[in-house]
Amino acid sequence: MKTKKNLTRSSHKRILSLPSLVRCSSWIVALYCLTGILTSCRSSSKSDSAEETTAIQQNYFPDKVEIEYAKGFTIQYFNHYKIVHIFNPFEAKGDTARYLLLQRGTPRPAGYDLYQKIEIPVRNLVGMSSMHVGLVSFLDAQNTLIGLGNLKYVSSPEVLKRIAKGEITEVGNDQAINEEKLITMHPDLVMTVGSATARMDHYKTLTDAGLPVLINSEWVETTPLARAEWVKLMAALLNKEALANEKFVKIAQEYKRLSDLTRNVKHKPSIITGMTYKDTWFLPDGDSYMAHFFEDAGTDYHWRNEKTTGSLPLSFEAVYPIALEAEYWLNVGFIDTKQDILAKDKRYGDFISFKTGKVYNYNKRTNEQGANDYWESGAVSPHLILADMIKILHPELLPDHELVYYKQVQ
Repeated sequence: MKTKKNLTRSSHKRILSLPSLVRCSSWIVALYCLTGILTSCRSSSKSDSAEETTAIQQNYFPDKVEIEYAKGFTIQYFNHYKIVHIFNPFEAKGDTARYLLLQRGTPRPAGYDLYQKIEIPVRNLVGMSSMHVGLVSFLDAQNTLIGLGNLKYVSSPEVLKRIAKGEITEVGNDQAINEEKLITMHPDLVMTVGSATARMDHYKTLTDAGLPVLINSEWVETTPLARAEWVKLMAALLNKEALANEKFVKIAQEYKRLSDLTRNVKHKPSIITGMTYKDTWFLPDGDSYMAHFFEDAGTDYHWRNEKTTGSLPLSFEAVYPIALEAEYWLNVGFIDTKQDILAKDKRYGDFISFKTGKVYNYNKRTNEQGANDYWESGAVSPHLILADMIKILHPELLPDHELVYYKQVQ
């Protein structure tokens, strides 16, 4: 009886332990599943990590640009990103705008938290200047433009077609920027014009909304090739370095060839440029973009040794004695005829250049809207502008050249 009782108790214990066994089995299954999930997560994590490592190690930019003339920006290349510094010439402290150009779909590198991120290649952008139209046109990338500060001052036939189709929106300039519209458009990049008032905090609303804003200060460069070289910055944004290198090197070579033609000319004709605006005659100083053009074109420019920041603001009376005897008069501004000049001030008629008909302006390629291609394609074609000047001042050096941007004022 004792044995039977013990057996009964033993069996009862086994029967009572079945639920525990079931619970134990459930935990084992759950643990197995959890282990599988964790293993899967680790595998996924390893896969993501491997993809990230591959992205970091891959060289996305086999073609690179080197900056030879421009002083306002620098570009550094890494495997999957580029670092751009744009220097502020308007402040003594030399404040610098910093940009991280990150290949689309790759991880952001560490150490650049204070850099504004721009994903590249930029697929669409808004430009605030006709110069920006010239930059994208140079790189055959007019289709990237989806907005402009002003639709009136455009010369590019391709861009004008896109405007006519409603593919490019006017967004306003300076203090009149339509921020709401820009945010709605959500472009990959907004390119603005650098100026003393164009600080990054001016565009805080846009950057807070996730729109990258890049300040382009090409116009403060002091030589024609330096100004044109800003096309390399646009190339870096579009991953079009190969095309920029191919085209720019030809421009630089041609510019140097032309400037060499005037190096040893026996006679350098005297010139005057511009005219008064609100009683002040603003003349290029000796280290300016235009003064370098005058030097390379083989001229005698009276203020070539005057070095300052910006233009030389002089009175009519201060300029008059020099202008009176100058052989040529260039760049007279928004003028079409000699009568227009006299309507401004009859004293202009005293100039020898006016009397001999040697007055030339850079408005040959002005369209019906008033857009002047000199400020658009001319900014990236300094060799053509120099050729025009040499043709005017030293016609014997370029007998077959036809004026592109300049024409004689009649």
